[in-house]
Amino acid sequence: MVTLTDRTQKRLTIETTEIALETTTIRSLDWDRDRFDIEFGLQNGTTYNSFVIRGEQTALVDTSHEKFRQLYLDTLKGVINPAEIDYLIISHTEPDHSGLVKDILQLAPQVTVVGSKVAIQFIEDFVHQPFERRIVKNGDHLDLGNGHELEFVIAPNLHWPDTMFTYDHKTQILFTCDAFGLHYCSDSTFDENLADIEADYRFYYECLMAPNARSVLSALKRMGELPEVTTIGTGHGPLLRHNVDELVNRYRQWSQAKAKAETSVVVFYISDYGYSDRLSQSLARGISKTGVGVEMIDLKSADPQEVQELVGRSAGLVIAMPPASGTVASAAQAAIGTVLAAAKDKQVIGLFESYGGDDEPVDPLLSKFRELGLAVGFPAIRIKTTPNEATYQLCEEAGTDLGQLLTRDRAIKQLKSLDAELEKALGRISGGLYIITAKKGEIKSAMLASWVSQASFEPLGLTIAVAKDRAIESLMQVGDRFVLNVLEEGNYQPLMKHFLKRFPPGADRFAGIKTQPAENGSPILVDALAYMECHVMSRMELSDHHVVYATVDTGRVSKPDALTAVHHRKVGNYY
Repeated sequence: MVTLTDRTQKRLTIETTEIALETTTIRSLDWDRDRFDIEFGLQNGTTYNSFVIRGEQTALVDTSHEKFRQLYLDTLKGVINPAEIDYLIISHTEPDHSGLVKDILQLAPQVTVVGSKVAIQFIEDFVHQPFERRIVKNGDHLDLGNGHELEFVIAPNLHWPDTMFTYDHKTQILFTCDAFGLHYCSDSTFDENLADIEADYRFYYECLMAPNARSVLSALKRMGELPEVTTIGTGHGPLLRHNVDELVNRYRQWSQAKAKAETSVVVFYISDYGYSDRLSQSLARGISKTGVGVEMIDLKSADPQEVQELVGRSAGLVIAMPPASGTVASAAQAAIGTVLAAAKDKQVIGLFESYGGDDEPVDPLLSKFRELGLAVGFPAIRIKTTPNEATYQLCEEAGTDLGQLLTRDRAIKQLKSLDAELEKALGRISGGLYIITAKKGEIKSAMLASWVSQASFEPLGLTIAVAKDRAIESLMQVGDRFVLNVLEEGNYQPLMKHFLKRFPPGADRFAGIKTQPAENGSPILVDALAYMECHVMSRMELSDHHVVYATVDTGRVSKPDALTAVHHRKVGNYY
């Protein structure tokens, strides 16, 4: 293994490792990155993985992020003479994997670029220069010689429309780019310690793959037609070798559960226009938190028949506004025309701007859907400045609002289905009254809680049950910090009433409330009886809640003689 470091940015390093016969990984380690495309909070940095396969001919699988340009190119030259690279395989074209394609083409103009049809189209728009290309379909082969026969698996929408896996029959390595990855930076090339990575693995799945659960299952089915896979060469994080079956099976289980959702929403976006893909990902995550299934379709490359079928079986539609002019506009507007033709009343619609500089206006399209009888799932999101953390949080909360609207009738039906005596008995379990407050970056959130209990002495720890569709849930991942504010008996009504309100997406939950910052940055409620600063250590997933276990770092009682407010319920099947 060889490691190089950028001396001007000491936390950017490069690692090269021989992972199999004639196969080298070049891993770009971004140790300090704490945000990924702004909306994706990271606890443990990330990596960008690239691979060199040397047979009689040589293939380079993916490149790296442009921030690693000099480090990566110097390292690549140490691994192989660029003039000897025959193929550049593009797993998918997001800049964190294809950011250096233009540089590779300058160093190695003889290279043939290999990718799906959509990927090659995107690369054409990106490099603006002639290049040799080879478009491959599912099941196509490329023989590099010396036994390195590559087979391609087309896996669209994981999480872009152009995604492709590459399987080397000699080494039994499957190169999957974003799929099965995680944002986790360490010196370990492989997944030796499952416990260290499983929380980040799940968080990555929920943010990027869960909105495309049906596409995940389709990709898994195609993977099942391959011979044995002994290693997964991921695009982010450690490569999977020690826990391949376990981690692939988790994708299968999680995706099967989401694909069985009774209600689904289709989110239409444009992968390479403005911030459409990132904003749509946040909206999709918010929807999926409510138990509603999500399917994401790129308007630029959408098949009309597929669009018609998806709209026909979906309860809700979310659309990113396309550009008003240009070739992308023509394709996107044709797809929207198909959506309008297939839409029907009793569906729910949500529209958002992409901030691409030439967005179609929202109101004319919204009026057309209203005329068709569609209900509005959330107020149209109009983005006038570059999206920031607050923008992505607004999108996630808007998605959650839409999902809750679609599941409202089902939730009411479930409430009525329990045995009345059981409801009353369960309701006799009482708890205190607390406000959970959290802040991460620019985002702040809060929720009223009563399912709180001390869970350990050493270290001092507690558990909190957090509903999956709560806005604060995304701020209570493993590694996050928050404040538990204890409400006072006889003096809790104003705070409880305030935080019980239904806040519109993006609203400031602390407007009009006296707060002061905790050491961990989260708001402390001045009128609370006591507070504790906490650090999330683990989460357990239940059907509709996460049970969060957190250690307590510090705390203070403001009124030593006062009592904690107690919450008594009449029934136990709803709050």
